[in-house]
Amino acid sequence: MSQDLHPQAFEGLERLCAGPSGNAILAAPAFPGIERIEAQFSGNAFEPHRHDTYALGVTLKGVQTFRYRGERRFSLPGQVIVLHPDEEHDGGAGTEDGLHYRMLYLEPSLLLECLEADGVGLPFIGEPVIGDPALAGVLLAALGELDRELDELFVDDFVSRVAGGLSRHAQMPRRPLGAVAWRQARAARDYLEAHATRAVCSGELEAVTGLDRFALSRHFRVAFATSPHRYLLMRRLQRARAMIGAGEGISDAAAATGFADQSHLNRHFKKAYGMTPGQWATLAHKSAPRFMRDFPQVRTGWR
Repeated sequence: MSQDLHPQAFEGLERLCAGPSGNAILAAPAFPGIERIEAQFSGNAFEPHRHDTYALGVTLKGVQTFRYRGERRFSLPGQVIVLHPDEEHDGGAGTEDGLHYRMLYLEPSLLLECLEADGVGLPFIGEPVIGDPALAGVLLAALGELDRELDELFVDDFVSRVAGGLSRHAQMPRRPLGAVAWRQARAARDYLEAHATRAVCSGELEAVTGLDRFALSRHFRVAFATSPHRYLLMRRLQRARAMIGAGEGISDAAAATGFADQSHLNRHFKKAYGMTPGQWATLAHKSAPRFMRDFPQVRTGWR
């Protein structure tokens, strides 16, 4: 297996400023119950220690090695690491080429809050190194923009999907979802549409739908094939794209549609549409005269 993860995994991540030793850690803004880091090391980085959280990570480059539950373990690029609370481990690079990885520390209470509706406890996975591209993708979604705070709606869906992935590897069957709560899912969708240009809190959707945030995330994903967080983000991007196409400045469009700044809009716009807002504006403005000739009714307010 290659000792480098695909370059797309690095998109949107702040670059580390490593010192002469090549060792560095970048810590992201904290969210209640979640901490995120990106780390780069050579040699042995950590002495034996314990966390009171789940440690969930993805190796990006090199070979990650650690002693865990009496054995020496090795993780290659793209593999997922799952360390349980209060399990002693060390850590470092397994080769002279060094090590680059991202790790997320998740408080067990968040995971348990999500799982208790299914009547199950915290999952235990005997093998700490897992080859699971789907779970790696879920983790990397939270470990991408380390310079940004996590959004509350994103965390609801993230914890639900992590719980599902860990339960699957622990062979703990989760309760079937049952009939889709269409009325509640539509109510959440309509609320997100009406408040698309601002941050929407989980408690607001709970009040609107009567479902807890984790149940709503699961029902919403089945109903609309996406999460409430992603749905809200796409509505913002659609509005920003329309404004930019109409000639508004990119920074103005970013501010009007709830993005932190122009760079924040740029990142998500490119991920959604495959080009930057500036490229979109150029193409939209170039095609406008011909479009107006071909469809003159647009000038007269036709819908």
